[in-house]
Amino acid sequence: MSSTTTLSFKHVSYLWDEAKAAELAGDEVALLVYRSNLLGADLRLTNYGGGNTSCKAMAKDPLTGEETEVMWVKGSGGDLASMKRNGLAALYVNRLRSLKNIYRGIEHEDEMVELFNHCIYDLASKAPSIDTPLHGFLPFKHIDHLHPDAAIAIAAAKDGKKITQELFSGTIGWVEWQKPGFDLGLQLKQCLDENPGIRGIMLGSHGLFTWGDTAYESYINTLEVIERCAEYLADNVGKTKPVFGGEKIQSLAKEERLQKAAALAPVLRGFCSGADIAATEGKGVSKTMVGHFTDDDRVLQFINSNDLDRLAPLGTSCPDHFLRTKISPLVLNLGKEEDLSDVAAVKEKLAPLFVAYRNMYTEYYETCKHPNSPAIRDANPVVILYPGVGMFTFAKDKQTARVAAEFYINAINVMRGAEAVSEYTSLPRQEAFNIEYWLLEEAKLQRMPKPKALSGKIALVTGSAGGIGMSIAKKFADEGACVIINDNDAGRLETAKATFTKEYGKDVFDTAILDVTKQDDIKKAFDVAALSFGGVDIVVNCAGLSISKPIEEHTAADWDLLYDVLVKGQFLVTQAGVEVLRKQATGGDVLNIVSKNALVSGPNNAGYGSAKAAQLHLSRLNAAELGKDKIRVNTVNPDAVIGNSKIWEGAWAEGRAKAYGIKVEELPAFYAKRTLLNEIIHAEDIANACFAFVGGLLHKSTGNVLNVDGGVATAFVR
Repeated sequence: MSSTTTLSFKHVSYLWDEAKAAELAGDEVALLVYRSNLLGADLRLTNYGGGNTSCKAMAKDPLTGEETEVMWVKGSGGDLASMKRNGLAALYVNRLRSLKNIYRGIEHEDEMVELFNHCIYDLASKAPSIDTPLHGFLPFKHIDHLHPDAAIAIAAAKDGKKITQELFSGTIGWVEWQKPGFDLGLQLKQCLDENPGIRGIMLGSHGLFTWGDTAYESYINTLEVIERCAEYLADNVGKTKPVFGGEKIQSLAKEERLQKAAALAPVLRGFCSGADIAATEGKGVSKTMVGHFTDDDRVLQFINSNDLDRLAPLGTSCPDHFLRTKISPLVLNLGKEEDLSDVAAVKEKLAPLFVAYRNMYTEYYETCKHPNSPAIRDANPVVILYPGVGMFTFAKDKQTARVAAEFYINAINVMRGAEAVSEYTSLPRQEAFNIEYWLLEEAKLQRMPKPKALSGKIALVTGSAGGIGMSIAKKFADEGACVIINDNDAGRLETAKATFTKEYGKDVFDTAILDVTKQDDIKKAFDVAALSFGGVDIVVNCAGLSISKPIEEHTAADWDLLYDVLVKGQFLVTQAGVEVLRKQATGGDVLNIVSKNALVSGPNNAGYGSAKAAQLHLSRLNAAELGKDKIRVNTVNPDAVIGNSKIWEGAWAEGRAKAYGIKVEELPAFYAKRTLLNEIIHAEDIANACFAFVGGLLHKSTGNVLNVDGGVATAFVR
């Protein structure tokens, strides 16, 4: 069965493993979780966090000991692809259905959600979602509610109902658009009663309901219906008329697109973070957005088309799409060949676009709001389209920005399909507002965890594949920042990448090969920051090396290497970072990891010590110059940080031990004993000092030196 079934599907993935399912036989809830994970694994079937699935089975009532019917359904939040049993809500079916006896009508929809709690079977289960009654009133043992692009394209088409009727010969019902809730559940049941024997129901502008008596039957039914929708679209897209009205402009070449995007992303990030508004009001930016860029072929086909100007303002149809992409995208008026090097001119051209978008969004809010609506939220766009180049999305964190891009690609797929078979229709603005500013959605937002101290921040820490740099990067990531991990050693960087992937996942970091003496490397690293996250907020100059030799053994090559890496490297990285920070106009931080040797004279240390002194004074000079840009420059002075640092590999440790007349293994204790606190200094101590500067409590401090050396009196600044 599996081999022939696999071959029969072209537009969806058949993933059912009969052996795996056999292991779960008899446990309907386990089979529900298994089916849900398979459906969530294919983004053509549903999008991240979207859709819900359920099963009904008999279970023992803990109060009476009698068998009773229970429904397990995906709870509020979560994602089908990763959902586990604890992501389900379990409710008594008879209690849930009895709620219709006290239902007071559609104007009292929201009060029903509280009443779901009186129907809960498993007190440890997930909170029931608003879609719970949509599953509860249908009699089927297994039900799938998904948002596949192929089905929504038909559901959002002007002739969607007629197409559905003809395509499935009446075996798929139709329910017109309505906000999810108790009444929609009653409408699904009514549709089934009026059309006995149907295999599913299409929800106008919304999605698809399908079912079966077993987990497998529901799975196959779902795949078959979506396959038929996708096949119908494939037979029509581009056949009778050009896709999106045909190509209006051609894309730039890949490398040029990425260069344009990297140059523009920090400027857009500044606008989306409200930097222009803050400057006008004489205030600092209260929060910074994180960005995502994609030049996916589907995006390029849409943004380069003749129909872009007609379709983009319409917005999306499916509530899941809309909630993450806002009422409509902002289309840039920059030509693909635009010179972006004159940042002031670019900002002058973009400013009216953002003002117009904010005014549009404010008017939308004021026109559609209800007396009890939540206050207006951020009026800046989430999705920004640059014809010939690609799509930017900005949100509170990387995952939200990335998912917004994925959802807008879903919306593009829907528009392409609907336009091929009919005419695309979006949600009416009032309906869209009712979803976006739904009190239940607001309550969900209010329950979200408080942002961490560095949420929305992006940090580039040089030399962060190990030692002090890695500790700083990890500390920032732990506190909510996105980080650019880099090193001049490709092998070391790969190891660090594996570590960060395991500990933080793909939305927290990106990597770049970076030799701080090479301007090309530096530019590419900041381009990675711009393309991956939208820009940078924190630049940490941590990359370094040490050479300890008596003056007579110290070569000119040693001297040049120290000054190139420590002093010139700090200068070049700061210079490139400041360029990005100024584009954003949101302020920022430059932290320089220097050394107590910048202040203390010691033997066999002429090159290293004097280079560190140059680093320290360069920090002061930069602080004096960059204050007008709200860019803070501060210094952390460590001493004798031994763990996992390249500095302590090879000759340096031997050189210091020789200088002090001790053995290499005695160095940690030697350094600790000479401090006032008698403490060994660890990389994490330096990371904590860096966080102290950027965590928000010292945002009015610049030009400072913070010693993290256990207390070396001769290194006191004053």
